[in-house]
Amino acid sequence: MILDNLSNAETYFALNPAFKTAFAFLRRADLGSLKTGKYEIEGDNIFALVQTGPGKSKQEALLEAHRDYIDVQFLIGGIEQTGWKSRENCAAVQTPYDNERDIEFFSDPPQTYLALRPNMFALFFPGDAHAPMISDGAVHKCVVKVRVG
Repeated sequence: MILDNLSNAETYFALNPAFKTAFAFLRRADLGSLKTGKYEIEGDNIFALVQTGPGKSKQEALLEAHRDYIDVQFLIGGIEQTGWKSRENCAAVQTPYDNERDIEFFSDPPQTYLALRPNMFALFFPGDAHAPMISDGAVHKCVVKVRVG
């Protein structure tokens, strides 16, 4: 898991060659005005999900993990907390892994919480279980999904 500001994105380009493309999408001048939905960047290898909605309480937000994609979660507006716990330490499977959706859910409590403000991003790798959208207000974000390997 990595938490940083968009202005430092170049620091992470060496971790995955697709990060340069993912962060270029997040730097679009019109990002904040894109409608909620899916945006193909490089087919199924890189795509973006623009999301808007009410926040969840810490009790409502479940840890989720992915196997095939890295999440680049970027906050456009609002304030968001995201719970985190190493996937290998998650023991309480809420919903088993769904290969079609590349997601599984855990009812374990997070080990820690991250605070995101606008123009911040979090990178969640397959080993990172994360509980997003924790907020007292509305959250506007973009999640760029980058295929592993």
